[in-house]
Amino acid sequence: MESETLELVSTPWALLALLIFAGAYVLVIAEEFIHLRKSKPVVFAAGLLWILVAIAWQQRGLEGAGEALRHDLLEYGGLLLFLLAAMTYVNTLEERNVFAVLRERMVARRLSLRAIFWLTGLLAFLLSPFLDNLTTALVMGAVAIAVGGGNKRFIVPACINIVVAANAGGAFSPFGDITTLMVWQQGLLLFLDFLRLFVPSVVNWLVPALIMGFTVPRERPEAIRATVNLKPGAWTIVGLFAATIALTVSMHHWLHLPPFLGMMTGLGALQLMGYFIRRDELRNHHAPTDVPPGLKPARRPFDIFISIKRVEWDTLLFFYGVILCVGALGAFGYLAILSEASYASLGPTWANILVGLGSAVVDNIPIMYAVLTMRPEMSEGQWLLVTLTAGVGGSLLSIGSAAGVALMGQARGVYTFFAHLRWTWAVALGYAASIWVHFLVNGALFVR
Repeated sequence: MESETLELVSTPWALLALLIFAGAYVLVIAEEFIHLRKSKPVVFAAGLLWILVAIAWQQRGLEGAGEALRHDLLEYGGLLLFLLAAMTYVNTLEERNVFAVLRERMVARRLSLRAIFWLTGLLAFLLSPFLDNLTTALVMGAVAIAVGGGNKRFIVPACINIVVAANAGGAFSPFGDITTLMVWQQGLLLFLDFLRLFVPSVVNWLVPALIMGFTVPRERPEAIRATVNLKPGAWTIVGLFAATIALTVSMHHWLHLPPFLGMMTGLGALQLMGYFIRRDELRNHHAPTDVPPGLKPARRPFDIFISIKRVEWDTLLFFYGVILCVGALGAFGYLAILSEASYASLGPTWANILVGLGSAVVDNIPIMYAVLTMRPEMSEGQWLLVTLTAGVGGSLLSIGSAAGVALMGQARGVYTFFAHLRWTWAVALGYAASIWVHFLVNGALFVR
């Protein structure tokens, strides 16, 4: 079958599919400038590509195009349900003011700008293994912007530090990044295996942070009083989220059940908890119910489906488009050729390093999914290496990760592409150092 699909690469259908995918991805990269949501072009392209696959396979007398599509859809389904549950938890924690209280209490303490630089970076690194790097970056970025005001000498390095720390922290946890989640769901690495990347991830963050930290002024901004309080049930939901993560890891490790089942079970528990929170708020009048028709109340009783509605559907649909597009290119034989040109010719080490560099320009999700689809023969150390590089490579450019793109919007006009680019050399030193440290501390894992 592989030799027959390789022959499809030379067909007009394959060339047209590649052009459609390239065009769609150009629109994704240009999202910041043309304001077209990134999911729209890739979802459309996914349908077109699989139509072309079906036509090409039928012309060659091949069968099973629908089965190949269903395989990719199954991969996406597990990812969708996992992220749906995780994002709902994050949205609920935000609605209960957990992140707002954290932000306000940090801002209220009269710390120096240099202390805030290190504190926001450290918290971004520690929170991103449990939250996604996008949410972590937004929360810590809000702190940096609130404290820094219009001080570019502080805000620029602080934002870069947060982006690098959030991406590095997410690299050693299946919950910290989509790419690590994809590797974990494929069963290539166990949950505890990712912890081997902790030291390289720390190095990836600390090297540029130490360099940039010397440029941050020591001045102390004016203290701001904290006025935000936790809503009822906030700490219970924090505990429920922690229990959901523990359940997910346990079910996957000991019962060999897919991770999405544990997360969806936790989502069900959150829905039940939300029922009691809502009843309590209605009973104790935490939220108004006697609002005139046509007017929305300033505060509503808790509703879990509002948290579900606020899930990043653009991101989830983007993953659908990317996974199906990459699967279609694989059905034409492009991934087999790419595997031969990279992993077979360059060797896994250099190929995996290039994956990280590529993820700074192109989103790391299609790159990682392409690697997982190719399934090159690699040692455990090499799978950890590509997990590391795909996770932290996006920090090299501001557009290389969701965290960087989000902070560019949050600190618009201050933290920009070129402001980040001036520090890319420092981030690159951290990237190289983390790879070297990975070989140093996990060298035994590179022997098959």
